[in-house]
Amino acid sequence: MEQTTLEVAGMACDGCERNVTETLETLAGISSATANHEADEVRVEHDESIDVGTIESAIEDAGYEVTP
Repeated sequence: MEQTTLEVAGMACDGCERNVTETLETLAGISSATANHEADEVRVEHDESIDVGTIESAIEDAGYEVTP
């Protein structure tokens, strides 16, 4: 299992956190996701089989911006 932490802009509330978490947890290879809108951060535990770019794309498709 790998853990990836991403900075994510655009989350403003608990609902945003839930949206990101639920979106990520539907992807094959992700065991858990935790979003924190106050820290603008998402932590993801995932298999090595899932590419970080796939995680970033899912977050962006949900309406949020992954920042460097």
